[in-house]
Amino acid sequence: MSARPMTILQVVPELETGGAERTTIDIAAALVEHGDRAIVVSEGGRMLEELRATGAEHVTMPVATKAPLRMRSNAVRLADLMEREGVDIIHARSRAPAWSALWAANWTRRRFVTTYHGAYNARTVLKNRYNSVMARGDIVIANSAFTAERIVSQHPFAASRIVTIHRGIDLSAFDEDASARADGFRRAWNVDARIPILLNVARLTPWKGQEDLLDALALLKARNAREWVCVLAGDDQGRAAYTQKLRDKMRQLGLEDRVRLVGHVDDIPGALAAATLAVQPAIEPEAFGRAAVEAQAAGRPVVVTDLGAVRETVLAPPDVGRDKRTGWRVPPHDPVALAEAMFQALQASNDSRSDVGMRGRAHALSHFSLDVMKRKTLGVYHSLLEDDISALY
Repeated sequence: MSARPMTILQVVPELETGGAERTTIDIAAALVEHGDRAIVVSEGGRMLEELRATGAEHVTMPVATKAPLRMRSNAVRLADLMEREGVDIIHARSRAPAWSALWAANWTRRRFVTTYHGAYNARTVLKNRYNSVMARGDIVIANSAFTAERIVSQHPFAASRIVTIHRGIDLSAFDEDASARADGFRRAWNVDARIPILLNVARLTPWKGQEDLLDALALLKARNAREWVCVLAGDDQGRAAYTQKLRDKMRQLGLEDRVRLVGHVDDIPGALAAATLAVQPAIEPEAFGRAAVEAQAAGRPVVVTDLGAVRETVLAPPDVGRDKRTGWRVPPHDPVALAEAMFQALQASNDSRSDVGMRGRAHALSHFSLDVMKRKTLGVYHSLLEDDISALY
């Protein structure tokens, strides 16, 4: 371990919602718990008070900007902050602020860490160059094996510096009995206790696949006379036109009585406790896919599109036998297959669904705990400060 407490500066664009933001707070909490100092630079957001409650410090800076001159200005401000506060390592979690962080690290001769939180597209040479900052860390953390492979394919120069640390989930939030809160959600969503709920937890954005989900729900309604309701839990973060597009499509497909758009939900364990099945129909690869892991931690079967890291997070045939599945994986952009998977899950007996859910919970507990992620990430910091790779684990 280092001889003195570490001071770690994490940089993330905003603290609104999402995987990078959640992990930022989790690692800040871990640092404080271990007697180290945690500083976070962002533009703020709804999760700011939660960050402060961990004992971490926050500095507001316009680091979400992609304007080159402002990014350079941010680098100067970050460098000044690092010198003033004695920062040991700067850890960037998004591309635009990562460029500012890289410049600041070079100027101050501090160690630079990046975490690849997303499966970034690189359709042009220029875009690949922009993305490459996330592969320029002294250590590059990949949040799944899928992500690590993607980094190597796009930025082979980083291969020797990649460490895979699966995204960690606070699974303790799913240990308590949330049935009372589940009843509250059902009342808020106006869904009778006897009616199954299909829950999609995701931002309202095209790549999360809500349009395909609506097409699949229309097929499911035509095939399955049994009542059910699908809840889309997520806000559009300003994409009002997309939300209206979903509402128009619901009306065209005759789904207005079957689908609820309920906005952002803070209490995910409570919402999942109300659900029969979780559905995550993304149409682009996800680097990790927290929502599917949380659903499994809550003991809920999941239906996901077979993209990105889901082969690590959701067990399904042909990779495992049917008796070991924790959910269903279907091809992307295939509403027919998506409808069939939801139909199979709904037609299964309560005991069968419970068995799938319990296997999913065991899988999540074994592989995606928050404690493991914290320990490995702090190990990365110590390894850099000690120049000792053995500190990683």
